[in-house]
Amino acid sequence: MRACYFDCFSGASGDMLLGSLLDAGLPLADLEADLAPLALPGYRLEARRVTRHGLTGTHLRVLVETMDRPAHNLDAIRDILGSCALPDRVRARSLAVFQRLARVEAAVHGVPVDHIHFHEIGAVDSLVDIVGFVSALERLGIEAVYCSPLPLGGGAVETEHGRLPVPAPATLALMAEAGAPTVPGPGPGELVTPTGAALLAEFASFQATSMAIHTVGYGFGSKELAWPNALRVWLGEQAQETAGPDADRVVQLACNLDDASGQTMGYVMDRLFAAGALDVWFTPIHMKKNRPAIQVSVLARPGDEGALAAILLRETPTLGVRYDTLRRRIAHRHLHTVDTAWGPVQVKAKVLDGQVVSFAPEYDDCARLATAANVPLAEVMEAARATASRVHGRTGAIHVE
Repeated sequence: MRACYFDCFSGASGDMLLGSLLDAGLPLADLEADLAPLALPGYRLEARRVTRHGLTGTHLRVLVETMDRPAHNLDAIRDILGSCALPDRVRARSLAVFQRLARVEAAVHGVPVDHIHFHEIGAVDSLVDIVGFVSALERLGIEAVYCSPLPLGGGAVETEHGRLPVPAPATLALMAEAGAPTVPGPGPGELVTPTGAALLAEFASFQATSMAIHTVGYGFGSKELAWPNALRVWLGEQAQETAGPDADRVVQLACNLDDASGQTMGYVMDRLFAAGALDVWFTPIHMKKNRPAIQVSVLARPGDEGALAAILLRETPTLGVRYDTLRRRIAHRHLHTVDTAWGPVQVKAKVLDGQVVSFAPEYDDCARLATAANVPLAEVMEAARATASRVHGRTGAIHVE
């Protein structure tokens, strides 16, 4: 499983996180293409190679060509993300970061979430940082994100609410919500920004991991400090013992509903799958006062739970979503296309210990062919299964990448 680890020895901001991924191999042209659907006016990206205090890396800047930086509330952010042609998973994960920020800001300032108006957060640079970071994870195929303890910094920072202590209240609340470990120093000043904290709180596990490192990248911040103001990321594959070919980890989300319609739940299931859910299922239950109800269960990749929980909270009446991290054993799967009398069918081979143990024809292919030829579905499925067994060998060895 492809993973990354952020070493935040001098803190973290949105541009530092994204700059480190550019330095580790993400092409700037790909990032610009992924951000193009936002159609944000008046900005450009500048990624420069810099050397500071003996370290060389990438300094990413979002150069905004207009001084008009309007405040946006959460509904406006939702409209911006919802009205553009971003992939569903990128849209959902990006929105989850903004919702996390809004929730924390509302708690800090003692106002409802819909009263929060983002200023720096929600302006062009933060939209670029957040959507760009989520898109970068997708581009690089990163399935698991890990992070070091976060440095606290010190002193005070000037905000729209006046002079506030460092870490800024929203940043500290984000750290607390994620249970992020912290370390003192390495010096005064704001080292972790709210955007950096929100991205790491949403996607990262704050722990080290065993991995085979392929590339290392450095993302520099704009401040000049007495040490390299950068964070570094290493990309690689998780080691066999933590994410081998037959074992991995998943997150299971659940909530109970006694007041949702069948139409609503069908829509919610579609939204969850579009946002990257591995599986979604509904279980009949009885709740208090003997009310018939359903339990919604969602299986997700680590890092996707925030975006999927946001869909459940927004689209259903639930007031809370439960999380559990589970370990699972998995069989390898290999896809083959076989020819039948009615046309080609994709067949999934189940592989254990290098041996094919069964074949499962893809339902959609079989249903389409059965309908077109006016033959029983079972006949098409059995023909595809028999052809796959004959061609690829039911118990023959198979090479798995």
